[in-house]
Amino acid sequence: MAELTTDQYDRLERAVIDRKRISVYRRGTEYIVIPNRLHLVGGRERIEALHPTTGDRMIIYLDEIESLQVIS
Repeated sequence: MAELTTDQYDRLERAVIDRKRISVYRRGTEYIVIPNRLHLVGGRERIEALHPTTGDRMIIYLDEIESLQVIS
């Protein structure tokens, strides 16, 4: 998934604001995380997120993800 649709961006931005969990598939692995920030670094968009169980901080680049879903 190289690019998100406008609807997916809207949902992702709303998830960041509302601190809702998202499901991200990257390299065949599913991650359930809480996004803290969506921003651009070095020409690449990334999500800064928190793993809800371990508390680990994660950086997920949008150009590396296979799918993204907001969990309500």
